[in-house]
Amino acid sequence: MAIYAIWNNKGGVGKSYLTFQLASEYARQNPNKKVLVVDLCPQANSSSMLLGGMIEGEQKLTEIHTFQPRCTISGYIEDRIRSPYMSPNAGAGYISHVSHFNNKIPPNLYLVVGDEQLEIQASRVTSATFPGPQDAWRIVHLWIRDLITDIHTSWNNEDSCTFIDCNPSFSIYTELALSSADRLLIPFSADGSSKRAVQTVLSLVYGVRRHPGDPQSDFYLESTRYRMAFPNIYMYIGNRLTQMNRSSASAFKTVVNEIGDEIWRVWQASPQAFCIHPNGSPTPNSKKSFKIMFQYEVNDANTASVVSGALGIPIASLTAGQKDVAGRFITVNQSQLDKQVPNITQLVNNIE
Repeated sequence: MAIYAIWNNKGGVGKSYLTFQLASEYARQNPNKKVLVVDLCPQANSSSMLLGGMIEGEQKLTEIHTFQPRCTISGYIEDRIRSPYMSPNAGAGYISHVSHFNNKIPPNLYLVVGDEQLEIQASRVTSATFPGPQDAWRIVHLWIRDLITDIHTSWNNEDSCTFIDCNPSFSIYTELALSSADRLLIPFSADGSSKRAVQTVLSLVYGVRRHPGDPQSDFYLESTRYRMAFPNIYMYIGNRLTQMNRSSASAFKTVVNEIGDEIWRVWQASPQAFCIHPNGSPTPNSKKSFKIMFQYEVNDANTASVVSGALGIPIASLTAGQKDVAGRFITVNQSQLDKQVPNITQLVNNIE
């Protein structure tokens, strides 16, 4: 059972879009595995896409949010707030079978639906880490791990894979996600601010200091104190990178390489923070072999990317032609699909 968190401390890098595409494609490539998405982002964008997109997905999301009891991530969190230090083993009651809502999604994909109420619950979750037993911080930070374990147990411990879509800010929910994940996928966009965002990820999660004497996050310090495992960096992914004229492509490549160099320096200092993949592969012994294993780039499919998310149709299943998006017909060209589909397919081939 592998658990992947998808996170970067920067908005707009396409975490939810990537979660939607990776989970859908992984489920398609592995029909005998159950695939779970846990949507821990209050915007619930990955849930919306999985449930049918901009119109139908939002309608279904609203229906799920108004149903009582609330079968969402917020419903589970409320359950845990009532029982913060002992799991009620109720996690399996909070999953939705996605294909029942959206027949474009493989039948082996399940979802713990995102919920905007996470925002108003955040302070109550944080307060649960202070009273109670001496190791209250550790117990609370494993709530999402408990949720995933409950679901996995209900599946008779069958082989499965989980993707957690994280809140962009380093909120309590991001901390809970990272405490629950085995592996971390770091999406980034090819702009100058993405380099600083990746540096921030490395600092907040792994305690990497940019300057001697820099303070370290409570998450890093407390996780170290309780000897909790950090998620291993599995891959950093340039998401929906623009392919334009030669000068633009060169500029994007420069930024991607700068970000790659930053993570390469972390590898040189702390290789134990990374997950060698696939299992049994030799450890990278050069910058070139390191980048081959840990760096990946997903091209922007332009209109096709937008239509894929808006209609809740995974990019690998989207066909060329005119598509009705909110009452307007938009043309998807095969050349657009050819930019991104092979990237997503190959990227998922590298996820265990």
